[in-house]
Amino acid sequence: MKCPFCNTDEDKVVDSRTTKDGSAIRRRRECLKCEKRFTTYERVEHVALMVAKKDGRREPFDPQKVKLGVLKACEKRPIAVEQVDRFVDEIEQTLMGSVDKEVSSEKIGALVMKKLRNLDEVAYVRFASVYRQFRDINEFMEELRKLLS
Repeated sequence: MKCPFCNTDEDKVVDSRTTKDGSAIRRRRECLKCEKRFTTYERVEHVALMVAKKDGRREPFDPQKVKLGVLKACEKRPIAVEQVDRFVDEIEQTLMGSVDKEVSSEKIGALVMKKLRNLDEVAYVRFASVYRQFRDINEFMEELRKLLS
């Protein structure tokens, strides 16, 4: 592992433990040259999940895209970044746990909306307004009625 400070590849592991959800191993390392400490994570490498887009294109699943969408929906809401990180990890684990190695962008959006509805209703409505691309106020109001009932 190369040191992010001095780029030397000689270090020692100072501490090792699993993450709270058990999906990775967190390692504290110390560079033997500059003596600075840094953290690395060891995760199981999954077969690349492909996303089928609405226009027919295919691209690798990128959890960062999900995170950016959720962060935008949660803007100015009382939701910590750590909550969003856990949220995105749960989405990714759900998708990776599937037997399918290709998933539609619609399925990802629906999964995000379902989980977001439980996390924060305002964030849910924000995300839904972009994801569902409401054509007019009536479609938007219908979604709000569903949420309220």
